[in-house]
Amino acid sequence: MSSLWYGFLCLCALGWSQLASGQPDDGKRYICRTVPLSGDASCPVTLLPELNAGSQEEELRNTVMQLRETILQQKENISKQLGTINELTTKLSLCASATDDRKYDKAGNWGKEKQNTMGDVPRDPNDSIETLGKTMQGLKDRLENLEQHQMRANVSGASFPSELRDLLQRRLGELEKQLLKKVSNLEEEKSMLSNATAAYRLKTESTLNALVERISELEKGGGDFKSPEQFKLSLPQRTNYLYGRITKTLPEMYAFTLCMWIKSSATPGIGTPFSYGVPGQANEIVLIEWGNNPIELLINDKVAQLPLEVRDGRWHHICISWTTRDGQWEAFQDGQKLGTGDNLAAWHPIKPGGVIILGQEQDVVGGRFDAGQAFVGELSQVNIWDRVLKPVEVQSMANCSSYMPGNVISWLASNVEVFGRGAFKRPLEMCQERLPNA
Repeated sequence: MSSLWYGFLCLCALGWSQLASGQPDDGKRYICRTVPLSGDASCPVTLLPELNAGSQEEELRNTVMQLRETILQQKENISKQLGTINELTTKLSLCASATDDRKYDKAGNWGKEKQNTMGDVPRDPNDSIETLGKTMQGLKDRLENLEQHQMRANVSGASFPSELRDLLQRRLGELEKQLLKKVSNLEEEKSMLSNATAAYRLKTESTLNALVERISELEKGGGDFKSPEQFKLSLPQRTNYLYGRITKTLPEMYAFTLCMWIKSSATPGIGTPFSYGVPGQANEIVLIEWGNNPIELLINDKVAQLPLEVRDGRWHHICISWTTRDGQWEAFQDGQKLGTGDNLAAWHPIKPGGVIILGQEQDVVGGRFDAGQAFVGELSQVNIWDRVLKPVEVQSMANCSSYMPGNVISWLASNVEVFGRGAFKRPLEMCQERLPNA
């Protein structure tokens, strides 16, 4: 009986195994565990969690997108850096070419292309300096931006190439040196231009003032004279109270030319036709002939003897020029240069604000005259320039080819005051009548 029961159980187990092996795979897995005989055979079987393939793909996709975004950002940064390098290289090339052009202009074409033409306005060096300063500041700002990009790149894990940083710093250093050199050159040009402009302005103002005075005299009719300069100062006696005084004074001068027509037959010596005194120095400029001495030129009380002879009672045109450089002087009579010299008050500027006296030598400014040094004769067309006249200019006045009023002191009736009974302003003879061979 027991054997029959055992055989029945084997057949059931064999059938169950065949039934299980014949079922299709549904993708589920089961856990086999021991269940005690006293346990509940109907308890549910615990399943393993299913593998989620979709979440893995999503995670991989996000990682790829992040890597791609990082690569694009790095590519954009590199493009910006390359653009900045190209721009810096271009600006450096422009500065280098500008420097080469300046050298060429100084060597061969200085003054040709920079000549001011009608309608041209000279460029102000201040504008160039300001523009270059703005350019330099912009480049520095860009370098700071690049450094900030580098810091952000380092934080995000990307590295900024050290070679690129060194290249930018070298380029910027070279550009800064060239900029400083260009600024220095512009400052020098500005200083030279300012000095030239000031000198030209003073010369123009002086010429305009002389022209205005002459026009005013012409509008007044010149008194009893044919023209404002056609008069002479007559000092017939050797006294200490007959003289003429020019109402204007001299500016500070580093060179001058003094010209006049002079007529005298006084002996011994013609006296002092011209004297200019300033506070502290009564003999700043003096032209004097006293006793049997030759005519002397005094500047700052330093003396030079002039080879001039005018004591024949005839009209003579004389000019004396001087420059503070080495104290060089020249003396002309009737258009001919008769003497030159140097070391006469060298490097001494003529002081301004003094008094000009015609016919007397000043012991103090404007007075204390000595009758023994008084001029006797006639003077006319006493003019002063603040430069050394050319020989051709002196000759043209001496031979009556032209008349040039002085740009510092011009011979006008309104500029000459007469003092002393017996001193007069009279009409002047025609120029041709004053020539030595007339």
